[in-house]
Amino acid sequence: QVQLVESGGGSVQAGGSLRLSCAVSGSPSSIYYVAWFRQAPGREREGVAAIGSDGSTSYSDSVKGRFTISQDNAKNTLYLQMNSLKPEDTAMYYCAIAPSWVRRLLAAYEYGYWGQGTQVTVSS
Repeated sequence: QVQLVESGGGSVQAGGSLRLSCAVSGSPSSIYYVAWFRQAPGREREGVAAIGSDGSTSYSDSVKGRFTISQDNAKNTLYLQMNSLKPEDTAMYYCAIAPSWVRRLLAAYEYGYWGQGTQVTVSS
């Protein structure tokens, strides 16, 4: 069974930084893309960043220049470095896996495996 476990969330002041981690286990047969999504109460789940097996990346406009997605294949771990955090970044953050090629890298429906999420709270 494929499992994704997020960690690294917490509370931080505006302008601060956090690094989220996502540990993948269960040996998925293939991973074309891994991504980070976030969702705040009453809001639609939003694609934040994605990275493909070829190293290509995609970011939402709201986080470009502030967030960086990366992966350590040897450790089966995905990261999201978040800098210059804003209160608007407050949300539950999820990592996800797409087992095949996808057309829209930041569309939630393209991803088949999800973690349980880690909470990020940014205060003014």
